[in-house]
Amino acid sequence: MMPTPIDDLSLLRAEIAAVAARMIAQAGADYASAKRKAALQVLGERADTANLLPDNAQIEDAVRDYQTLFQADTQPARLLALRQAALQVMDALAEFSPYISGAVLNGTAGEYDDIELQLFADSAKEVQIYLLNRNVTIDISETPHFKGARYDPVETVSFLWHGEGVHAELYEKHDLRGALKPRADGRPQRADAATLRSMMTPPTSPQDPT
Repeated sequence: MMPTPIDDLSLLRAEIAAVAARMIAQAGADYASAKRKAALQVLGERADTANLLPDNAQIEDAVRDYQTLFQADTQPARLLALRQAALQVMDALAEFSPYISGAVLNGTAGEYDDIELQLFADSAKEVQIYLLNRNVTIDISETPHFKGARYDPVETVSFLWHGEGVHAELYEKHDLRGALKPRADGRPQRADAATLRSMMTPPTSPQDPT
């Protein structure tokens, strides 16, 4: 059977996703830049054809496949260390309803990843003052609102927590109402500390009958 144009398109997207995944896993590239560079490498002059590009979910799957094949001896331990550090900082910031997102949540975090949090407080200043009063040095930047471009960017505080980088996006409390919806593919966009702990708990094997 001759391959169809749809088959060819799927193969191209898979190839771009695989190249992008290698850049992300090996060098810590962000998804957007990895996708652009991978498309240029695979497609050349056709790289501007948007419908040829894989979506982030496909790239995430490709990163997971790459790590399974080439980083199985290091990535799981790195992921566990990041999740343990994330739980510590989430517990410390519990009054601000912390949720975790990004690679530490989806399980693809590696050597170059930091902890990505979203906090929900009465004001961004409240979180900043809390950290400064505990002698935590912070950098302040802006991040696009998770609800989309129609909303103003949110302040983000970045700091080190026991040697791990943390980026905490600062939302207002009412934003939490729309924060728990899953992604279009059904995967969680963010999770609270209890959910993260459950993800780190190995499943128990049923007892053999005696």
